[in-house]
Amino acid sequence: MRRDADEAEGVPMSCEHLICAQCAGPVVEGRCPACRASRDHVHHQHSGASPQLIIAAILVLSILLLLAMHLAR
Repeated sequence: MRRDADEAEGVPMSCEHLICAQCAGPVVEGRCPACRASRDHVHHQHSGASPQLIIAAILVLSILLLLAMHLAR
């Protein structure tokens, strides 16, 4: 239930405090295949580019294109 509450509030989930049910070790250490899979799953969810970053990159590229067109005259 804690995971759903965190996601609903927009707080990114971390594996720092998760304990593996298979080996009883911290998931962040990746001691067993289950730990490694869970750690990779948690970190894979947050590895994409944010929409704000994409929009900023498009704006910067547009400005550079306009500047290049203006200087080419």
